[in-house]
Amino acid sequence: MNTPNLGPARFASPLALTINDDVRIPQTIEVGAEPGYLFELAGPRAKLFFEPAHTRAAIVTCGGLCPGINNVIRSLFLELHHSYGVREVLGFRHGYQGLDSRRAAEPVVMTPEFVDHIHQEGGTVLGTSRGPVDTAVAVNNLIQRGVNMLFTIGGDGTQLGGNELFLEAQRRGHPLAVVGIPKTVDNDVAFVARSFGYFTAVEEASRVLKCAHTEAHSVLNGIALVKLMGRNAGFIAAGATVASQDVNFCLIPEVPFVLDGPRGLLAALERRILQRAHAVIVVAEGAGQELIESADEPRDASGNLKLKDIGQFLREKIVAHFATANIPATLRYFDPNYIIRSVPADAEDSMLCDQFARHAAHAAMAGKTGLVVGILHDRFIHVPTTLLTTNKQRVDPAGAAWRAVLAATGQAERFE
Repeated sequence: MNTPNLGPARFASPLALTINDDVRIPQTIEVGAEPGYLFELAGPRAKLFFEPAHTRAAIVTCGGLCPGINNVIRSLFLELHHSYGVREVLGFRHGYQGLDSRRAAEPVVMTPEFVDHIHQEGGTVLGTSRGPVDTAVAVNNLIQRGVNMLFTIGGDGTQLGGNELFLEAQRRGHPLAVVGIPKTVDNDVAFVARSFGYFTAVEEASRVLKCAHTEAHSVLNGIALVKLMGRNAGFIAAGATVASQDVNFCLIPEVPFVLDGPRGLLAALERRILQRAHAVIVVAEGAGQELIESADEPRDASGNLKLKDIGQFLREKIVAHFATANIPATLRYFDPNYIIRSVPADAEDSMLCDQFARHAAHAAMAGKTGLVVGILHDRFIHVPTTLLTTNKQRVDPAGAAWRAVLAATGQAERFE
């Protein structure tokens, strides 16, 4: 599978070590299985499309926060500045709205001093926002500023928006390389085995679960309910459950559950309380949405359906259940998501951010465009952005990760 290319690469790379542009990484590596997609191997090419001394690059960060965004910004700048000698790197402010010069602050001109300490801080030094931008207006701005390469750090919507910018620039005859670095703390981007920020989030969530377990264990019939991130995929909830080993019930979007009845969640929780006098419940924010009645379906600025609050819903149902059963219980509710996603990246994620960023720089310099940097089988790859609309990574209820959750919690395979 070839990614779009702006044209023949004519300039010699200043990098000594480069890779063959013909190398492909199969989607599937099991013996006897069909290989699936064959992705370009990411890495520096011997020939560049852009002449570094006459190239201007830009970076934009969109969507929710995630540990490691500043690491990606820093490594992108350093690779472009030191390794390639790119003339100038701009940082557009506050997401895609920063590409609209009519309503945005002036972009920052990056320097080594500007990025010197940003990797030690959470959040994004460039600011972020949700929602699209007028594609024509944005491309006009990029052309007027002489931007040749745009790096988009964000989730699915951000990357698809970046692809629209590439297509519009192509229609205008302006060679614009748009390369995405997938940002989702939920770890749910297709063809990205692990997204940056995920392990930091699991580590921080595990600390919360330790505190939640202490709270539940310190009172008679204590119940700790912790809501974690996971709109469509329960990777953080599942990972933190296995890492902590203190969770008794883990609820994720991929495994539907019911509350009532002899095999429902509330009955299982009651049995646990009567037997052990404490319990810890983890619920991903996208779990159990079908259980909550709602008169409307509001959407956020990106067009995503706003989730109903499964944490508060469960809190009320659990309190009511134990009151009706005349069983005294104390419930503590934790919602640490804004804290978890705002912390700096840990060592493992910092290394991953650096690799994502450097491979994005290599791709853009070679004239690759309309792509997102992915990772499969511990190899970085080029994923055409259009593939993101047809695929999503989710926890497999029959896979090893969920089996580990069931073993750690001792919960039933289904509450039905």
